[in-house]
Amino acid sequence: MKVYTYSTARARLSSVLEESKTEEIIIKRRKGELYAVTPKTAFLRSPFDIPSSGLKTNVTADDIVGMVRESRERPYKTRRPSRKAKGAS
Repeated sequence: MKVYTYSTARARLSSVLEESKTEEIIIKRRKGELYAVTPKTAFLRSPFDIPSSGLKTNVTADDIVGMVRESRERPYKTRRPSRKAKGAS
């Protein structure tokens, strides 16, 4: 464990952060407050990312294209019923 004063840690921040990867680093302020520096692993991935191994399916590109075409051919349902003009029969 290494203890640095706030001023020293600030002046050598880059090297202090690198050292924190291998050992515990403590930063001490004048009033006696202590702070621990610990590295965290970054979450650079989206929770929706597919693992590099990919998905294992039997679906081919032609199957996907067929499904998309089929979905485009379906008639759309309207959300509201059409309104008739007043007085029209």
